Amino acid sequence: MAKAVAPKETAKVLLVEKDGPIAWLKLNRFKVLNCLNRELLLDINDACESVARDKKIRVVVIIGSGKVFCAGADLAERRGMTEGETLDYIALIQKTMRSIEGMPQPVIAAINGSAFGGGTELALACDLRVMIDDAQLRLTEVKLGIIPGAGGTQRLPRLIGKSKAKEMILTAAPIGAVEGKAIGLIHRVVARDENEDVSDGFSESLMKEVRVWAEEIATAAPLSLRQAKRAIDQGYDRDLEAGLAIETRCYLELLNTKDRLEGLAAFQEKRKPAYLGE
Repeated sequence: MAKAVAPKETAKVLLVEKDGPIAWLKLNRFKVLNCLNRELLLDINDACESVARDKKIRVVVIIGSGKVFCAGADLAERRGMTEGETLDYIALIQKTMRSIEGMPQPVIAAINGSAFGGGTELALACDLRVMIDDAQLRLTEVKLGIIPGAGGTQRLPRLIGKSKAKEMILTAAPIGAVEGKAIGLIHRVVARDENEDVSDGFSESLMKEVRVWAEEIATAAPLSLRQAKRAIDQGYDRDLEAGLAIETRCYLELLNTKDRLEGLAAFQEKRKPAYLGE
C-alpha cells in the first residue's frame, strides 16, 4: 500500500477536516506521540464547539497521526508547571473530555495505535471505539504517583464494570484490542496493513473501516442520532422512571420535525429517506 496520507499542515497540532457528513479531528503531534499539551487541548475544545454547531456534520471521528493514538499528557510541558498551573491543566483536560463526551453528534475514537493515560481517557470520552489490532490501551497513572485525572476512574467502570476497571487502573496493565472487544470496551477491531507506512501520517486502513461505519451511522436521521445519544447519556445514571421520562422528552423533540415525516414517507414509498436535519 502507498504511504499513508501525511498531515497537510504540520504547523497545526489539530487538523479538522470535513468529509460530507463526517468531521475528522486529527491529532497532529506525531513527533511526540500526540501528547496532550495545552495548545492541543484548547484546539480540541474549539473544534468540538464549532463542529457541534454544524448541522451538516452527523458523525465525528478522532484519530491520531503516526503510530500512536495518544500518549496522554505532555509530561515535558507538565514538568515545568507550578502547582497552580498543574491544577489549571487538569481542569482544562477534564473540560476537553467533557466537550468530546457532550458533543451532540456520535463520536468515534479511531484508535490507530496504543494509547496511554490521558490518551486512553480521550478514547473513553468517545461514544464508540474502533481499534487497530496490534494496539494497546493502558492507564499508567498509578505507576507515576498519580491517578487518572481526566475521567478514567469514572468513565471506565461505567463502560466495563467496577471490578475490571479496578484491575486496569490499579495494575496499570495494558489491554489489547481483542480483549477490549471481549469486555465491551472496543466495538470493532481492524487488522493493520503491514505494508502501510504511518510514521508521519494517518492509517488509511483504519480510516477506511471507520469511514464505512460512520457513513452507515450518518444515514440515520441526524436529529434522531442527537436525541438518542442525549436520552442514553442523561438517563443512564437515573432510576428507570426518571430515565423513561428523559426518553419521552427526547422523543417528543422529534414529533414535529420534517425528518420524522420524511422517514414515514420513505418507509411507505419503499425508498431511502433524504434527511435534512430539520
